[in-house]
Amino acid sequence: MAYTSVIPVHRLDRSIEYVKDKEKTTQKADSLEAAIDYAMNRTKTEQAVFEDTIGCTNENAYADMVATKKRFHKMGGVEGYHLVQSFAEGEVTPELAHLIGQELADRLLKGQYEVVITTHLNTRHYHNHIVWNSVSMADGRKYHSNAKSYYTEIRKISDELCRKYGLSIIESDQKKSIPYVQWKAEQEGKPTWRSAIRLDIRESVQESYSWSQFLKEMEKRGYTWKLNRKYVALKAPGMERYIRLRSLGKNYSEEEIRGQILQPKVKRIYQKTVQISPKRKLTGIQALYYSYLYQMGVLPKRPRRSPYAIREDIRKLDQRIEQIEFLMKHDITTREQLATYREPLQKQISELMKERRKLYRNDSEDSGKVRLSEINEELKRLRKEVRMTVQIEKHSLEIEARLQEAEEQSQNEKRAEDKERLQKAEEQIQNEKRVEHKEKESQEVR
Repeated sequence: MAYTSVIPVHRLDRSIEYVKDKEKTTQKADSLEAAIDYAMNRTKTEQAVFEDTIGCTNENAYADMVATKKRFHKMGGVEGYHLVQSFAEGEVTPELAHLIGQELADRLLKGQYEVVITTHLNTRHYHNHIVWNSVSMADGRKYHSNAKSYYTEIRKISDELCRKYGLSIIESDQKKSIPYVQWKAEQEGKPTWRSAIRLDIRESVQESYSWSQFLKEMEKRGYTWKLNRKYVALKAPGMERYIRLRSLGKNYSEEEIRGQILQPKVKRIYQKTVQISPKRKLTGIQALYYSYLYQMGVLPKRPRRSPYAIREDIRKLDQRIEQIEFLMKHDITTREQLATYREPLQKQISELMKERRKLYRNDSEDSGKVRLSEINEELKRLRKEVRMTVQIEKHSLEIEARLQEAEEQSQNEKRAEDKERLQKAEEQIQNEKRVEHKEKESQEVR
């Protein structure tokens, strides 16, 4: 999720005092210059790549903003605004955080205000600092911020970007938030983690001829039950809380499931297969993604049963397919190659950003506006590619973990099955011995 807050910057006379006091660098800056200085503190950004400006230069950002104020004779009032956008621990990479910060500034300010964008990496919660001039460099209009504009503009755009990149959001009504990908999938009728539970229920129903057998089939899949209550509840493997059966839909109450168990068994196909035919043997992260899609059960050749740890991720199927296609298209097999591929793209983005800033400062004519449009389109394409490499880098690690979890789950299930077979074999032997003993006793009586 991304938490946002906006700080109006009022007092220029205290800026020098503030920047000299290093102990205050963790406090809210109350001057425009101090806010810029704090945002661009390289001990916090760690890498210069996580600094960007629009309409001004890194070196003279404050001077450029003051020049704009003087040009439009608006030196009083609120000097500028300082927006902090903080992400949940482990939810974003530095690159993705910075890209989101850039897009937030682009969409919010529309190139009308000088702005500094930095990403700080000095805490576990990566966070963006966006500092902009209160006076527009385009027409001299002042930016006004209030509670209404915060929710209708800043918070709205920030949430939309979180949704775009599959991050969780904070709901305005303070209710429990869910990831956007889950919400969107449910709205569109696509598989979610609840779909995975429903699938397991349907499969267990097909294997069962009684309610008790159904419960055992679900337990084999890693589920636990709460039965001594008004509404039966279950907990899926990896979940923290129990959910009621009836919350899964009208066909998933205890009564409905009991009825379905008595119905004739019919095989169900729950999804279409995906056609990915490698021309050569896959290696590295390409092989990793292919194995994952196989375990997910979406390739023509399917496993006996997809592990829950993987199948619950089916809501991201389209994304996973797009990622493996990207890897195969660019012949990328390692994370190091991803980083190598990303480096020139980031340099191109940096150069285009510089060119765009010059065009903004020069009050471009029609020809300049055409070039600005071209630059924005090219930036959109390049950022999409950078975003793809960052996502693959992050998701490939998640996939490795899920495959490991699935392997452990499979081994546990195999041990449980072996134990059950051994117990049955021992019971069979004991039964045969008892029968043999009884027959022997009967013969002796005779």
